Amino acid sequence: QVQLVESGGGLVQAGASLRLSCAASGFSFGAYAAGWFRQAPGKEREFVAAISWGNGESLYYADLVKGRFTISRDNSKMTVLLQMNSLNVEDTAVYYCAAGRASALWYRNYGRESSYDFWGQGTQVTVSS
Repeated sequence: QVQLVESGGGLVQAGASLRLSCAASGFSFGAYAAGWFRQAPGKEREFVAAISWGNGESLYYADLVKGRFTISRDNSKMTVLLQMNSLNVEDTAVYYCAAGRASALWYRNYGRESSYDFWGQGTQVTVSS
């Protein structure tokens, strides 16, 4: 059974840090790219960060989080991490982990939800001012 389970969300003050974790199971994790998306209240889900399959040498970030967030993966633990620093109120959202099959097209479409095959249920991140 394929599963992606996010954890690490919570309520923090502006300027704080959080580290989100996504535990994968039921598929060949190393052969899948991974991404984080988020959805704020009343808004559409948006791309946050992505990492390529295998050794994860290719990293991509949305402009809004570049320099503050860092995505990484540990294939031995089948885990994707999102380190979030200098959080602000605009980062408040439900954060979703996703996994997509390795393909050349992924490099051009890593920011699209359709590039991902599996999704987690999400974890809430709330940043107070």
